[in-house]
Amino acid sequence: MPERHRVAGVPTAGLVVVDKPQGPSSHQVSAWVGEMLGVSIGHAGTLDPMVSGVLVIMIGPAVRLAPVLLKERKEYVCAMRLHGDVPAEMVEEIAKEFTGRIYQRPPRRSAVKRSLRIRKIYDLEILDIDGRLVLFRVVCDAGTYIRSLCHHLGQALGTGAHMQELRRTRSGVFTEGEAHSLHDLRDAVEAAEEGDSSALEALILPPSAGIGDLHRVVVRDTAVDALCHGASLAGVGVVSKTKYKKGETVAVLTEKSELIALGEALTNADAYEPGQTGLVVAPRTVMMPPGTYPSHWTSRPQQKKG
Repeated sequence: MPERHRVAGVPTAGLVVVDKPQGPSSHQVSAWVGEMLGVSIGHAGTLDPMVSGVLVIMIGPAVRLAPVLLKERKEYVCAMRLHGDVPAEMVEEIAKEFTGRIYQRPPRRSAVKRSLRIRKIYDLEILDIDGRLVLFRVVCDAGTYIRSLCHHLGQALGTGAHMQELRRTRSGVFTEGEAHSLHDLRDAVEAAEEGDSSALEALILPPSAGIGDLHRVVVRDTAVDALCHGASLAGVGVVSKTKYKKGETVAVLTEKSELIALGEALTNADAYEPGQTGLVVAPRTVMMPPGTYPSHWTSRPQQKKG
């Protein structure tokens, strides 16, 4: 999407947690947000048009967080319609059997290839049963098809079942309590255009809010600009770190908790101490633009000719 006039108060990179309504597609909702803010955007975790709930919109360079956000666990509340009468106790018992690893094939109406896949159900709680209508909450891996889950629950119950309504209540660390309606966003944009950008600034989260449970490395201010230019991080620039293993993805942060980059660990975290020499992290996805922090690079003096 081409860059347009950026609304005052909109940062270069950030995240907006939107409460997607039923009806429009995730792509349409993302496009509306981009048009309102005047920026290039992307979204993490597509919801079908008739599914509502948490949709994370990424602004500018924050779209590079998509691979991280797409892998996060999801939580849904679903209304499932049974095709026959079943005792409530039986529904409760069968639901317990669906926690753990399950096999799924995407529904026929899905846009992806219908190959068999394995997903994990971490929790499946029956919230209410009213006749043939069953309300349940499920916490699952990204890419789990709740429509297929309803179909398989119906088969296990011997009656058949289908998904009647679905709402995503959590995507990774973001909950529906943090999600904003499109009307809220529109009101904030109009206030910003009239000179008060405080509401809009409060709606937009920094990219660091999207790193979830990734391992972290905090660096000195003097190391930031080199990382922004793609240089590998040496131990002398490290202030603190969490425990991680060689090859894992780590989030590299400033001492103000600003996200600089996602990088690959070049060594185990316990193989070095902050301040020691040697390369420890190689940036793979840089978020912060060069020049955000002062440059502390040093260059070798040129040798005199002759």
